Formats: sequence, structure tokens, C-alpha cells
Amino acid sequence: MGEALIGGTFNAVSELADEAERMVNETTLRVAITGLSRSGKTVFITSLIANLLALGRGRPVLPALSAQLERQGTALLGVRLEPAGTQALDWFDAADKIRDLAGATPHWPPRTSDLASASLTLELARSGPARLLGPRRIRLDLLDYPGEWLLDLPLLDHDFASWSRETLDLLRAPPRDAVSAEFLAFVSALDPNAVADEAVARRGYRLYLAMLEQARDRFGLRWLQPGRFLRPGPRGESPMMWFFPLPGEGTGASGSLRDLLSRRFVAYRDDMRANFFDPWFARFDRQVVLVDVLGALWAGQGAFEDTRHAVAQIAAAYDARARSRWLGLNTLKRVGFVASKADHVPAAQRPALESLFAGMLAQGGPSRRETSHRALAALRCTEDAEHDGLPVVLGVPLGEERRRPFRPGHIPTTPPPPGDAFWSRPFFELPALRPPLIDPDGRDGLPHLGLDTLLAWLLEDAL
Repeated sequence: MGEALIGGTFNAVSELADEAERMVNETTLRVAITGLSRSGKTVFITSLIANLLALGRGRPVLPALSAQLERQGTALLGVRLEPAGTQALDWFDAADKIRDLAGATPHWPPRTSDLASASLTLELARSGPARLLGPRRIRLDLLDYPGEWLLDLPLLDHDFASWSRETLDLLRAPPRDAVSAEFLAFVSALDPNAVADEAVARRGYRLYLAMLEQARDRFGLRWLQPGRFLRPGPRGESPMMWFFPLPGEGTGASGSLRDLLSRRFVAYRDDMRANFFDPWFARFDRQVVLVDVLGALWAGQGAFEDTRHAVAQIAAAYDARARSRWLGLNTLKRVGFVASKADHVPAAQRPALESLFAGMLAQGGPSRRETSHRALAALRCTEDAEHDGLPVVLGVPLGEERRRPFRPGHIPTTPPPPGDAFWSRPFFELPALRPPLIDPDGRDGLPHLGLDTLLAWLLEDAL
């Protein structure tokens, strides 16, 4: 019995010592990464992990981050990928994604449909008397979540009537009016105060969902709410999602169709708050939001305006929640907005892409010391060149074997939105390119443009 008591006391003291060591030597940063549809989020996270691990092996793959470490007199001793452990979330398997990119028939990995995570630990040497404490560690907990869910962040500030009013106004305007006629005709024939009929509610939901899918697939639109309608996650569809926008004010009489849809809207909103935004957003220290600005330009004026609206709304929502930090409700310190696929335009046009993106964010967002915008390519699949005396990028289109030159066209440099002169004669070619040839083990990192400068900024105050 005495031996058991001594053993228990020893274990307790050991656990206290381990906890004290972690408090002194370990900093945890929770970095959330998301992106609007088709922005390359999965590849971004894969490249981030592969390049940090390669940097830990001494490869010069992130020069801006290396320079920052040197300026701060800090030496990187190593980087390790933490084991999955007992986490409840999906595991973000970067090695599996690299195998997709580097296979016999290279292809882009599938999109994320649910929360997934991975953790890296950076081990840093101390200098001066502090070196007696041993190396310090920065643990990066990476959280990957579907960009469609991010679109529901502004939804938290709406009730059913205000959300319906804004949504129906959008559906009556171009380009949504081209795909919303059937749904709007259905809604206009309803009596919102009639007794709730489940068949009517389900029919309206199906028509509204089909409209969202067409707006995304036909016109490349991104401001599509509720986000989980398009990316429900592993829980799939549930009865609280069987609602749709309805004209009118208030919640309606008890038992009416308006009352049913309003209650489902509130249940959906509160579920997103309780099961995603509150438990996860309140814990984020850093956030990265990727946007396919080039894809929006290529898809035309309607897609670009819609993407611009989505980005502005998201930035404004972050602004409101960043201010809540002063009340101790939020730890978010830095938000990095990223225009992805910058390798698809020649070097001479990348400043114009970044300027255009900055203008898209100008309507809202956290203060300048807390936000950053930049254009980068997490996985570079082109090379800069000249063709017929003009700057181009060289890349291999999907399904082909040889490189070809591409000149995407003019990127407007004036503040958005681009004027009528731009849209009246659009010329913007955005090819679907094959991933570059890379090491299937990813030991030397992945080629990129600008990922190092983003990481240097995100980690600056923690290094």
C-alpha cells in the first residue's frame, strides 16, 4: 500500500513538472484555414505542412520565414508532425494528398467536406541566459473547414425575416434571376399564414437548394447561404435545414408555414453557433481565408461581383468579432486574406492581382495591424516566360503532356468593381493546369509563390 502511495505521488509530481515545462517552453497557436469554393484550400494546407517539415530538415524552402528567424536571433532546430492521437476530428493526411499530386497520373486532391486537423511543432533554440531553460516550442494546430460554412458567419446577425428579405432581393437580380424563376414562382403562390404543410416545406427547400447549386455551377457564384445546404458535412441533411426564404415580416402565427420555417431557420443558426462558431472560432488565434479572384474574373461580371460581396461580408463579420476580443470573448489576432493561384498570371501582373484583391476587402475587416492581404500560389505549377514578345506563363493543361504558353489577359488595376470597359471586351483565359512534378515523399517541400511571406507574418509575434 505504501509503495502504491509513493508511486501515485511520484506520478502526480511528474505530471505537474511536465505541465510546468509546457507552460514555460510551449506556445500553442490555433490556425484555422478555409476558402471560398475552388480556392485551393486543401493544396494550401498540404503545401504548408510539407514546406514546414522540409524547413525543419534544413531545406531552404521558406526564405522569408528563415530570414525572420535570423533577424530575431532564433535558430530552428526542427519541425515534427504530431501523431493523430485520440482526436475526434478527421485527420488531415498531407502525405496522402502529396501522393495524389505526385502519382503516375498527377491530379488535384479531393475537396474537404468536414472539419479536419493536423498539428506541427516547431522547436526553436533560445539564446543568452534563457538557453538554460532548453529549447522552446511553437505548436501549430491547423484546422481545415469547408469555406461554405464560413458564409454562415454573417447569418448569425440575422433573423428569419431579415435574411429572407435580403435573399429574395438577390434572387430577383442578375445573374440569379436566370436560375430562380421556378423557386420564386413557387414562393409567390404560397400563403405564409396557412397551416404548415411538411410537403410544402420540403418542396420549397428542394427548389431553393437546386437554385443554389445552379447559381454555383452555371455562374460561379459564391455568396450562397446557408452554406451547409451545399456542404452539409458527415451529419448530412437534417429537418432543421428544410427551410427557405419567405416574404413578409415577423415569425407568423403559431402552427403556420412562416412559423415553421422561422423556427427551422433559428434552429439552424443556433446549431451553427453552438457546434461550430462558438466552440471553434472562439479558440482561433490565426485565420487564413483563400479566395479564387482569378476564377471570379474568368467567370464574368456576375461571378466577380458576387465574390466581391462575399469577401466584403466575411471581412465585416470578422471585424465585428475581432472587436469582441476586448471583452475576452475571442482570441483571434491575425486574419490573412489570400488571393490564390497567383502562378496563373505572369510576374508583371501579380501586383495588379494583389491590388485588385485589396480593393475587394476595402469595405470592411479588422484593423490594418490585424489583417493582411496578398496573392500567392501554395503549389506553383507554372513558369514565367515570354512568347511573341509578351509575358506568359508556361504550364501543362490537365489531360495533356506538354507545356503550353498562356497569357491570361488584363487584370484591372483600378479599385473594384472593374468598369464597363473591362466587361464589354473581356479576355481572360484561366486554364486548368496539371500539378508540377514533385517528390512523392515531399521531403524537399513543394514549389510555391509567397507562402513564406504569409507564414512569416502569421507567426511573427510568436517567434
